[in-house]
Amino acid sequence: MHSGVGSYIGAAHQVAIGRNPRLLSGPERLYLDHAATTPVLPEAQAAMANALLVWANPSSPHGDGRQARALLEDARKAVAHTLGWRHDVIFTSGASEALQIVAARVKAERRIVGATEHDAVVAAMGPSAPALRVDANGVIDMDVLADELSHGPALVAIQQVNNETGVVQPLDRIYRRVRDSGSLLLADCAQGAGKLPLPDADFIAISAHKLGGPPGVGALLVKDLALLEASGGQERGYRRGTENLPGIAALAAALESRAFLVEMPRLAALRQQLESEIAQAGGVVIAEGAERIATIGGYAMPSVASASQLVQLDLADISVSAGSACSSGSIKPSRVLAAMHAPAEVAASVIRVSFGPSTSGADVSRFLNAWRGIAERAKARAA
Repeated sequence: MHSGVGSYIGAAHQVAIGRNPRLLSGPERLYLDHAATTPVLPEAQAAMANALLVWANPSSPHGDGRQARALLEDARKAVAHTLGWRHDVIFTSGASEALQIVAARVKAERRIVGATEHDAVVAAMGPSAPALRVDANGVIDMDVLADELSHGPALVAIQQVNNETGVVQPLDRIYRRVRDSGSLLLADCAQGAGKLPLPDADFIAISAHKLGGPPGVGALLVKDLALLEASGGQERGYRRGTENLPGIAALAAALESRAFLVEMPRLAALRQQLESEIAQAGGVVIAEGAERIATIGGYAMPSVASASQLVQLDLADISVSAGSACSSGSIKPSRVLAAMHAPAEVAASVIRVSFGPSTSGADVSRFLNAWRGIAERAKARAA
């Protein structure tokens, strides 16, 4: 490896191995934090490597640029086709940018947001946007939605799948209400795209690194581009900046692999097994009464703080999280659980377990053994 950035990365990797000898030997880590970021699929890695050989700018008029443009448009068609989307696709740096584009440039005067939305949605919609109340299972209160819509047309942002609890919102029913009022629906589908059918909506945000693609790339699906103010630049004038062609190719390949989609029935059975045994051991399943995606679950271990569980599971070589990966580094209470009126002692002890396409029954058993061990030690200390 020649000198420069490459040699620095190589040296840093060796230092990391030296600090953590388990990278060389010992038990293999169990990764159950796929809702934060899921490993890049082999198909996506291969597509990204091939696209790196097409180095020209897709906006350049020469032959090399046209070759890059052709690859970009093939990826655009593949994303639309695989997701069953018959409208426009704008490539972005991720779901957060897609959300920001809509919130900043949609032709609607008012903003309304769900109470359990991801922090990126809340930030994009602004502090003046009223929050739609949810019930104890985290599902939007339709009466509150109707009341807010009665005040005039608005942009309404409601997620497809909650990133902390896995709750699936009834977006098709919600969209009928939104559309009939003359309003627009922005659906954050970062956790659902490639796993569930897309809902009907005016705008849909997706992120590659939640479905087997690389970080740093996503897409905004738009039903009618005339609903957005153009900004000039690339992506048909709706986003500035040279497209990340290798990342875009990898996103398309990850979706085309259907790696998550084909495993969803099996993962649903695994989650059911996990939740049955957690409940038997005295744990609490968050939003148990709601429709939830098979890949995400929130579980409380009464009397054991989330941070303590995370540390003990990490020492057992098991990776999970407490709520959103964007905020789990802090100890502040979950805004999502507060909106669901979860009791304080429950909210303080919730961890999130999230599956990927390769998650197995043996993985679930290993997690359960570690989880039960933590609970039993806590009971012994309290006795």
